[in-house]
Amino acid sequence: MKNDNVINKGQQSDAVPGKTGDFPGETGGLNSFWDKLTANRKLVGTLRAILFIIATLVFIISSIIFVIYGVPVLTEMTSGHKTLVTNDKDFRQNPAYKKQTALITKDIQRLSRKYSAYTSGQSYIVINTTDNRFFLYQNKKLIREGFCSSGSYTMLQTSGNKKWVFKTPKGKYWIQGKTTNPVWKKPDWAFVEEGLPIPSSNDFSRYEYGVLGDYALSIGDGYMIHGTIYKRFLGMPVTHGCVRLNDEDLEVIYKTLNIGSKVYIF
Repeated sequence: MKNDNVINKGQQSDAVPGKTGDFPGETGGLNSFWDKLTANRKLVGTLRAILFIIATLVFIISSIIFVIYGVPVLTEMTSGHKTLVTNDKDFRQNPAYKKQTALITKDIQRLSRKYSAYTSGQSYIVINTTDNRFFLYQNKKLIREGFCSSGSYTMLQTSGNKKWVFKTPKGKYWIQGKTTNPVWKKPDWAFVEEGLPIPSSNDFSRYEYGVLGDYALSIGDGYMIHGTIYKRFLGMPVTHGCVRLNDEDLEVIYKTLNIGSKVYIF
């Protein structure tokens, strides 16, 4: 026991009060870490560069936000007033004002007459060759719309420099003829496309049955609105210039449009 007391006293005498770094958690560890950090100049320089970049970005973003939102608010506050729509009688009697309103009224009337001429009470169809869609109107109301196929805009050329461009014509047309169970009389380009010799104008090989659907409506110059056996291509520009429709849409259009009905293609 006596020896134990001597040992304990010796252990207690090793700890000097006020000395730092003897135990975990004391400030000596932090000082050592900071000394190592400051000794590494390369790391300190990198940290300073990162902090500078962050501060610069914050300043730029704040400036942009101020210009976008703050400046208009300050301008409005300093102006002291807002633009007001006036209904003053004297203003409406001003000659310049009266002249301008008269011109606008005249333009509205002109456009109204033009709109009425294009959209009469008769049935008509609008064909969009960009999106390959049609819109059927009756009594100025849209009664049916759907997909169609229009010209492919491809070119076919023979060795003799004769060529055809397969595009659907654009503009204002009208129904010139209506046919049930139409027969296709193949033009010259159909034989050239197939690599066949061109027959005489009335050769039996020119007539092909069952490829135009149950109905066909002629708009002139050999162009027609008709059916197709290639229904999977509806909605795409794949034709030689005619407008193709599926069976159901074609039947409704055939029964709705009459000879003389307008056809608008754009």
